[in-house]
Amino acid sequence: MAKYYFHNLFYILILAGLFTDPCIGQVNTGPPKEATDAAKPSPKIIGKPYPYNETGLVSQYIRSIFQDSKGNYWFGPAGKSVARYDGKTLEYYSRNEFFYGNDSKNDNSVHAIAEDKEGNIWFGTYRGAIRYDGKSFRSYTEKDGLSNIRVGRKSILTDKTGNIWVGTTGGVFRYNPSADSTGGKCFSHFDLLTPINVKDIMEDKAGNIWFASQANGVFRYDGKTIKNITEKEGLGDNYAGGMIQDKTGNYWFTMKGGICRYDGEIFTEFTTKDGLGGGDVTGIYIEKSGIIWIVARGRTTRYDPSIPLSNSKAFTVFTIGDGINCCVQSMYQDRSGNMWWGAGGGLYRFDGKRFYQVKQNGPW
Repeated sequence: MAKYYFHNLFYILILAGLFTDPCIGQVNTGPPKEATDAAKPSPKIIGKPYPYNETGLVSQYIRSIFQDSKGNYWFGPAGKSVARYDGKTLEYYSRNEFFYGNDSKNDNSVHAIAEDKEGNIWFGTYRGAIRYDGKSFRSYTEKDGLSNIRVGRKSILTDKTGNIWVGTTGGVFRYNPSADSTGGKCFSHFDLLTPINVKDIMEDKAGNIWFASQANGVFRYDGKTIKNITEKEGLGDNYAGGMIQDKTGNYWFTMKGGICRYDGEIFTEFTTKDGLGGGDVTGIYIEKSGIIWIVARGRTTRYDPSIPLSNSKAFTVFTIGDGINCCVQSMYQDRSGNMWWGAGGGLYRFDGKRFYQVKQNGPW
């Protein structure tokens, strides 16, 4: 298995609670030389993350990452705010839309971010959906037709035709902009699906919409009918927390013991016996190059499907010692091909060999 070494061998403690929080550990906070040489100036910082920290982190946890059509980066910190980085300014929006109640335990973190055809940015939270039109925020809750307001992670999708899908712990909803413009209920329940607990929504290359559920497998909507794929059909587990489609058309699903590949007919499971760093898989992401990343607690695995499984180089496992903090919450590849990570120690970048931490002052 490949082992990556860092130019910077000095590690620091990132939080005072290092030894009591299992999600906090040693990280490589210094960027590699190449990143330092190309680093942008420190941005102007407007506002503060909520809850505020004095560590200089963008946020301790980054639940979601997204780059919009204008090139702005959006980060969904844990807490009651959202952050935008435009290359010059890092701005925190801690508005009423991201707050509820007076209890600090009332976490209204942003779990999903998407952009619609009009350029509006949508956020999914545990208190409903929020739309930002570039000037103001608008909340959507029960009064707007969302009978369930706990939006799942990665569960807001704008499909190729412009439809907006929102997945919650109590089913899937679709947005009607015409009803919104007239003040009516603009979200309606997608009745072809039962009120499943949605963990992810994806559109495949053919335009089919897929829904991953917590306990009912995955569902495929072809525009007319729904097909449910479960353990009975060969899916490794009825718990499907995430999904992707690769360049050859194969589908990949996460499950409790690993990941599962589906070529339309045959299911193939991959577990720790095959080289995964952990079996408690919580996330999966595919780069444009075809590289697949799998996250399990305390382990991040890089899988290259072009390498035969018999070759140990097919899987590379990264741990805290390799620079990436545990408890990865989100993964994202931007339009330039850079990989970003949100973890238990804040925001990270990956340069192809090494992980390094990105704080408020950079390096961006």
